[in-house]
Amino acid sequence: MNVSLTPILEELIQQKVATGLYNSASEVVREALRLLEERDEMRKMKLGTLREEIGVGLAQLERREVSEYDDQSLDTLATDVKATGRKRLAARKKPRA
Repeated sequence: MNVSLTPILEELIQQKVATGLYNSASEVVREALRLLEERDEMRKMKLGTLREEIGVGLAQLERREVSEYDDQSLDTLATDVKATGRKRLAARKKPRA
């Protein structure tokens, strides 16, 4: 297999080998490919979770398990959410005895 790299990528590989963490350019490329595969798998898992959550939401919608908001109730909801968040943040910042 023959792979063409940009000069910037070639330099990056050389820098990685120069650190001593890798013995060769091939090791750097193999590690990069392992990380790419890991990232792809993580995206796949996240996408699966998102699809499941969308399915739950659609099922709730079909069962009419929804809440409707007008401008005023949406403002009230936003205010409540902000207040809850501020309380949680303040609780985290309290010094521990």
